[in-house]
Amino acid sequence: MRLVKIGTLKFLLVGTCLLAGLLCISCDSFGKKEPEREVVARVGEEYLYLDDISDLFADNLSAEDSIALASNLITKWATQRLLLSRAKFNLSEDKIAEFESLISDYRADLYTRAYKEALVAQSEDTLILDSELSEFYEKERVNFRLQEKIVQLRFIELPLQFLNREEVTERLRRFNENDLRFLDSVGVQFRKLHFNDSLWVPVSRILDEIPPLTAENESDNLKKSQFIELEDGSGVYLIKVTDVLGVNEIAPLSYIEPRLRQVLLNRRKMKYLRELESDLINEAIRRNEFEIYDNAQENTITN
Repeated sequence: MRLVKIGTLKFLLVGTCLLAGLLCISCDSFGKKEPEREVVARVGEEYLYLDDISDLFADNLSAEDSIALASNLITKWATQRLLLSRAKFNLSEDKIAEFESLISDYRADLYTRAYKEALVAQSEDTLILDSELSEFYEKERVNFRLQEKIVQLRFIELPLQFLNREEVTERLRRFNENDLRFLDSVGVQFRKLHFNDSLWVPVSRILDEIPPLTAENESDNLKKSQFIELEDGSGVYLIKVTDVLGVNEIAPLSYIEPRLRQVLLNRRKMKYLRELESDLINEAIRRNEFEIYDNAQENTITN
């Protein structure tokens, strides 16, 4: 192990590839000796190696910038190690033991969580049938109450000087197949349009899209089967409301379907993990890899 002075770090960072080549050439052709790692700093018995930090340097860094970055990385590494050393020296043994237990638990949790997520991703069935969704909705529908008013509507925003306003208004009101084809054909002239009146939309989103509608006047305007015309300094808004559901009413399935599918997927995932853990314990007992001693249980209960 060879120590490297900070002053020479510039050459190590810039010439890493050259150094690797020289090391390979100098290796014994018969023994295939591992190249010696370059040390750039030491704190106590811990060492920071060049290959620990070399990947953090961009190819387009100048030599001066590489030196500055290396100095910062080394200082940060040394400060962390020194603080950790002082902390272990000054903290009580009980506190250190507590931290070590937490670290051990966290490490185990990281490994097991990653393993379980990999198993779930490999085997989880993500297909939720419509029949499952409908059954779950009907069973739990009383729990799906709206927190916000929702509306089904279609609307168009026209420029203030739009010439064919009367025909567009009439066709948006009536809205048969011919009307829809006509409105689609001239839709490029509209500033905004929304024709999907089977889609439930929260009122907060409607207020964002139609500025003349406000929290103060929306209840007077957004009523079932109502047609309204509003205007502001930027445009004319033609709005046909087809249906409205208020706060605390039961949310329609189509509105909450994505959330319900996720709930069912999460339940399926939890069931799979419970079965996985149960199978793991049973398999370990069968293989004599896991055993609970009766006296340990008795001592636990009595204590």
